[in-house]
Amino acid sequence: MIHWQFWWNTLLASSQYNPPRFVELMMLILAMTMLGLWGITDKWPYLGLSLSYVVGSSTSILVGETIAPSIHHRVMQMLAVLGLIISFWVFHFIL
Repeated sequence: MIHWQFWWNTLLASSQYNPPRFVELMMLILAMTMLGLWGITDKWPYLGLSLSYVVGSSTSILVGETIAPSIHHRVMQMLAVLGLIISFWVFHFIL
């Protein structure tokens, strides 16, 4: 029970400290989960939802870094652009 309480408190603290980053993190975790479910079940809606989460999270990261750059803003921007490129490529060629 102590471990769950620790994780819950960490989750609450991170959501209150920087809410946009928390939402981006949750979207990326959901994207990885949906991608894993697509790999197991081979149902296309999971892949489409996963790619949608990646596009939303990447766009949010780019907007956030434009408004208030972080310490590693170049790395974050490059990873967000890479996520968008891969997502749009998969949308175009796979779906």
